[in-house]
Amino acid sequence: MAVGTASPVEVLAESKTVAVVGASRSPDKEAHSVPLYLKGKGYLIIPVNPSASEVFGEKSYPSLLDIPDRLARTIDIVEVFRPSEELPKVARQVVELKRRTRRAVTFWAQQGLENDEAKRILENGEVRYVMDACMSTVHQVYVRKTASASRRA
Repeated sequence: MAVGTASPVEVLAESKTVAVVGASRSPDKEAHSVPLYLKGKGYLIIPVNPSASEVFGEKSYPSLLDIPDRLARTIDIVEVFRPSEELPKVARQVVELKRRTRRAVTFWAQQGLENDEAKRILENGEVRYVMDACMSTVHQVYVRKTASASRRA
């Protein structure tokens, strides 16, 4: 797996489990609607929110590093819904999660979020990343493209 920027479509195509940092219980927030959309498309969602015990009917964890190892080893993507200035902190947790589980994981900062320090942390930790991209939008485009290709085949 290459380090640095990753193809959003490839990341979604090869992933099944998404840890959502900043997952929200509020239906009017994208930090609620995007993960809920993904859950409806078959992804396992692991909410990370220090002020909620449950989100989307799933147990929520205070931080990425509080997720038990057996569950942490299933994480393919860490999707982040936190302000850009908090991305370095989450990037450090993702690097530690990768080290702890010995498993490749992709850091994904939701649309509108980007941070150069976080990119450096991820590159130094050999973690690939996607920044400033909406997972549900990418998924909808990917699903449409795949469905069209299947019908033509």
